[in-house]
Amino acid sequence: MRGGTVRAAGTVILVLAALLGSAYGLGRSLVPDPPSERTGVPASVTRPDYADQPPTVTESPAAPTASPEASTSGPTPAGGRRTYADAAGPFGTQVSTGSPRVALTFDDGPDPQYTPEVLALLREHGVKATFCVVGENVQSHPDLIQAIVADGHTLCNHSWHHDVTLGSRPPDAIRDDLLRTNAAIRAAVPNAAIAYFRQPGGAWTDPVVSVSEELGMTPLHWAVDPSDWKSPGAAMITAAVLGGIAPGSIVLMHDAGGDRQGTVEALQSLLPALLARFQLEALPSGTT
Repeated sequence: MRGGTVRAAGTVILVLAALLGSAYGLGRSLVPDPPSERTGVPASVTRPDYADQPPTVTESPAAPTASPEASTSGPTPAGGRRTYADAAGPFGTQVSTGSPRVALTFDDGPDPQYTPEVLALLREHGVKATFCVVGENVQSHPDLIQAIVADGHTLCNHSWHHDVTLGSRPPDAIRDDLLRTNAAIRAAVPNAAIAYFRQPGGAWTDPVVSVSEELGMTPLHWAVDPSDWKSPGAAMITAAVLGGIAPGSIVLMHDAGGDRQGTVEALQSLLPALLARFQLEALPSGTT
C-alpha cells in the first residue's frame, strides 16, 4: 500500500506539472510582442524614397495587418468612414476604401504639365480620384486646384513642401505646416473640403497622425504602390497596379514631382482595364 500511495502521488505531481507547463505556454502566447518588436507597418506597404530624401525600408510582401496603433475608438475624422478594417496601415492610417470600390490617388501636384493630362484622362473615362497636393505647388498653380475641384475630385493635404521629416517635428510645427497648406488650397477654392492628409514618403509618426486628425483630416496611406515615382515606364506601372489591385484598394500614383509621362501613358490602358473589373471612386470629401 505504501508503494502504491507513492506511485499515485508521483502521478499527480506529473499531471500537475504538465498542466502548469501548458498554462505557462498559453500565457506566453497571449502576451503581445513588446513595443520594440512591433513596427506598426504592414509588410506589403512600400514607402516612396525620393533621391533627395533619406532611404526608407521596404518590407517583404505580405497581406496587410492591423497595426498595434490602429483603433476604432476616438473621434472619426472628416472622411467619415474610419473603421478598424480601413485603419490597417502604419499608425492606424487608412489603406482601404471600406467598400469593394477602388480609389486612385495622385500625389505631389498640381503640376502644369502632367496634372491637366491626368485630369483629361479621368474625365474621358468618367473617373473621380483623390489628389494629394503640396502647398507650395497649390500656391503657384491655383487654377489647377480649381480644375481638380470643378471636376469633382477629392482634395488631400500633402504638406507644404513635401517634407518627409515632418512627422519628427514638434506638434505645433506640424500643425502650422498643415494649416498653411490648407490655407493655400482655400485661397484657390474658398470653403474647399480637405478631408485627408497624406504624410510625404509614408513616413508616419504618432504626432503627425494625431495632428491631422485633430484638424479633421483622415491620415491616408495606400495599399498598392506601383513605384511610378521612380519613373519605371508605363508598362511596369500598369503591370504593378493590375497585379496588386484588389477590392477596396487605395492606389498610390503621382501627377508631379518628376517625369510623370509614364504615369500618364499607363493611365491610358489602366483606366479601361480597371473599369472592367472595379468601380473607381474619389474618397468621400466630408464636410471640412
